[in-house]
Amino acid sequence: MSDIATPLTVREVKALDKTGGDTFTSVLLIKRLTERPTKTGNPFLSAELGDKTGTFTCNCFSDNPAFEFFKSLKEGAVVRIEAKVDYYQNRLSPRLLRAEEISTEQLAGSPLMANLVETAPEDAEALWTEFQGYIAAITHPELRATVQSVFDEIGESFRSAPAALAMHHAYRHGLLEHTCHMARVCQAIAPLYPEVDADLALAGILLHDTGKVIEYQGALSTARSRKGILQGHVVLGYQLARKAGMKTKLAPDLLERLEHIILSHQGELEWGAAVVAATPEAVFVAKIDDLDAKMGMVQRLLRQAGENDEFSDRHMGLNAQLLLTKPAK
Repeated sequence: MSDIATPLTVREVKALDKTGGDTFTSVLLIKRLTERPTKTGNPFLSAELGDKTGTFTCNCFSDNPAFEFFKSLKEGAVVRIEAKVDYYQNRLSPRLLRAEEISTEQLAGSPLMANLVETAPEDAEALWTEFQGYIAAITHPELRATVQSVFDEIGESFRSAPAALAMHHAYRHGLLEHTCHMARVCQAIAPLYPEVDADLALAGILLHDTGKVIEYQGALSTARSRKGILQGHVVLGYQLARKAGMKTKLAPDLLERLEHIILSHQGELEWGAAVVAATPEAVFVAKIDDLDAKMGMVQRLLRQAGENDEFSDRHMGLNAQLLLTKPAK
């Protein structure tokens, strides 16, 4: 592909004139590839492409050479595209003109590589130091030892893992960020609810998503592992906690309550919870988890907003378009 222009980020592409049909080049990561049928039954490929500033989707129909090109690639591959700005139902959906795969070796040392991978906006080292402080803040010895035992096993993976594939905190260090945010909320509002055992709630928060270090895999792009597909992070996290609790001889009642927090933290059965929250601590953790997940979606939409954008695209997790402008005071 000829080098017709400096590659633009997704944010820069979204800032181009929506009606002008501008041509641009970008170096992007393949986030998702989904093959679907058209109304007439012919296949088309939906390719979600992105970098750390955002994503957009290109639709490739079977009579387009790009269809076979993208079908031959896997999620996580890096591509350079030349495309023309186009919108469908008010969403950026560029018309592809050319595309080629770029190897990570070709990108080694290039600033473009750093632009591909979205990371948590907060410093990862500071978050990890903060996280260790939350473990130390658990006053019950065996409960604290149980939590520590889990992170002695998975700590390195946990520090870099995303919190989701797409919905919230879906970027490097996102799981650490999400868990620290939940712990901050827990410590701030736990005094309002004396019925909730603060140690147990904090331990449940620190462990609630640990199964995601097993559920997810991939360096540049995240996908579900075999165990992630067959068991899911709720069950995998329960297994980690149970193994650690047995090792530290955590009292059976406390271990059962801790396991219940993990099994129920998704809030609703249709959202992936194994059971509905049925203890004060489990209800408390599930609601904090939902709050931070939703606010994580809001924060990411605000970070990725263009300078002149008034509303975001409709977000599946929020079931709404987000108003991006600040209140007028």
